Amino acid sequence: MIMEIPKEAVLLRVFIGEDDRDGNRPLYEAIVLKARELHLAGATVLRGAMGFGHSSRLHTAKILRLSEDLPLIIEIVDSEEKINAFLPTLDGLMTSGLVTLEKVKVLQYGPPAKS
Repeated sequence: MIMEIPKEAVLLRVFIGEDDRDGNRPLYEAIVLKARELHLAGATVLRGAMGFGHSSRLHTAKILRLSEDLPLIIEIVDSEEKINAFLPTLDGLMTSGLVTLEKVKVLQYGPPAKS
């Protein structure tokens, strides 16, 4: 199945911690797998070296400390319609975290067009 993204799309960003769970599996994994199941164009998980959130507790990956609940960002870009349809599913998976949406312009998706 070839996925198409319109030139005007929406970027969904989900900010969570590495220790956040959905049952027995990591929350980031549950979100990405659900996005794939619902045929969203793609998802990427980014791991932060340092951050803090609502609790103001600092999470860091300093050499002398084991990583402690490092920040993760999940980015998904697709049409506004498909992202909006995914939001109730995301809400059902999350118990805390931050979710943002912004309009983006897609310049290229997939291999370049043949001339």
